[in-house]
Amino acid sequence: MNIEIKKSIKPVKYKYAINKMEKRLKEINDKKNYELIWLLEHEEIYTGGTSYKESEIIDKSINFIKTNRGGKITYHGPGQLVCYFVLDLKKRGKNIRKLISAIEKTIIDTLKEYKIKTYSDRKNVGIWYKNKKNDEKVAALGIKVRKWIAYHGFAINISNDLSKYNKIIPCGIMNKSVTNLVRIKKISYNNLNKKLIKNFLINIEN
Repeated sequence: MNIEIKKSIKPVKYKYAINKMEKRLKEINDKKNYELIWLLEHEEIYTGGTSYKESEIIDKSINFIKTNRGGKITYHGPGQLVCYFVLDLKKRGKNIRKLISAIEKTIIDTLKEYKIKTYSDRKNVGIWYKNKKNDEKVAALGIKVRKWIAYHGFAINISNDLSKYNKIIPCGIMNKSVTNLVRIKKISYNNLNKKLIKNFLINIEN
C-alpha cells in the first residue's frame, strides 16, 4: 500500500491545499505519484460545497470560497483537524459509498478510543454526538470524485471557536447545533491524528 502520509504543522491556506490535491490527482491518474493522506489545520475560512445556498450565509462579510466538493457550507479554522486525501477508487472497486462508510467508521472508531460515542446519519451527513438536549455535529465530510480518484476529505472539531458557526447555517441544517471534542470531554487529544491515520488506513483497505 503506497500512500504518502503528510502532516502540516503550520496552518495551511485553503486554496493552496486544494491546488496541491488537484495536482496530486493528475499525477496519480498519470501513474506518476502515490496516493495521499494529509492532516492539517486551515487558516480561518468558510467554504461552500456544490449544494450550498446563498441563504445559508447569515453574515455576508465572512471570508468565503466556493469549492467543488460535495456538501453545503462549513467553517474551517484553528482547533479543527482536517484530513484530506487523494485516493484511487480504481484500486477499491470504484465504490464511492464504501469510501464514505470507511470515513465515517474511521471517525467513530477513533473517538471511541476516547470513550466518546458518536454516530453517522444518512439524512444529515457527518458524524454526530447525542447530548441530553440535542444532536450535535462533531465532524463534517465532503468529497469529490474525478476519473475515479476521490479527494477533499473530512474535518473533526477539537477545540475550535464554535461561535464562528453562528455566521452561517452549518451544512444547511437548521435545527441541530455544532460541537467540539473539548466541549464533550475536556481531555488531551494530542494523539488523535495518529489514531485517526491508523484507523483510516485499516478502513479504506477493508
